[in-house]
Amino acid sequence: MPDYAELETVLGHTFRERALLEQALRHASWCNEQPQAGSEAKLEDNERLEFLGDAVLDLVVGHHLMTRYPQLREGELSVTRAQVVSEAGLSEVAAQLGLGQWLMLGKGEEKSGGRTKPSILADAFEAILAAVYLDGGFNAAQDMVSRLLAQRIETVEFKGFYDFKTRLQETSQARLRATPTYRVVQEQGPDHDKRFVVAVTIGEEEWARAVGRSKKEAEQMAAAEAHFRLEGSDVGIRPKKK
Repeated sequence: MPDYAELETVLGHTFRERALLEQALRHASWCNEQPQAGSEAKLEDNERLEFLGDAVLDLVVGHHLMTRYPQLREGELSVTRAQVVSEAGLSEVAAQLGLGQWLMLGKGEEKSGGRTKPSILADAFEAILAAVYLDGGFNAAQDMVSRLLAQRIETVEFKGFYDFKTRLQETSQARLRATPTYRVVQEQGPDHDKRFVVAVTIGEEEWARAVGRSKKEAEQMAAAEAHFRLEGSDVGIRPKKK
């Protein structure tokens, strides 16, 4: 196993189980190219850690935003969080940390510039956050996010909260030559306190879902999340993971 002391210093966390950090750096393309000896189990890539890291990131950033900006309403908090945790933002932080040089990539990804691809860098950041969470608990994950995303949280954009449907339409038509569509997929709660779950679809792919007190609010929040996913995409088509 490589010496990850330098990376641990950058992350601000010393692992008790470095195997977690190593898994967080293993891209699926690398794992698929490794030979297997007999019944030896295939090395696991970082996709499951990325799934967990995404949830941890939403929780930690949501907590920070509620504390830092008590004046924001539920919908505004959701839109603000979407900006902070967007692929473009996370990949920028990952690049500043130099995560690309530590990644284990397959030959094809290596040749195509995988070490600088926003999607791969953002996924690796989330996987590493999950590794920190599993190794050191919630406080360790919270400390990492506080240090590494503090500037993004402090400088997040607060204008135009409820114009994201227009912004998404402009972006999707320019990049995908398609217009977003919205549909209510679920209604929650009693009539006097109902919540609407709205999904936004571009082409045949669902890009985001959001919950709001009204259909209009849910549509705007779903549009916001989809907008930031699409805006930060390095290939133009990167729908929300199912």
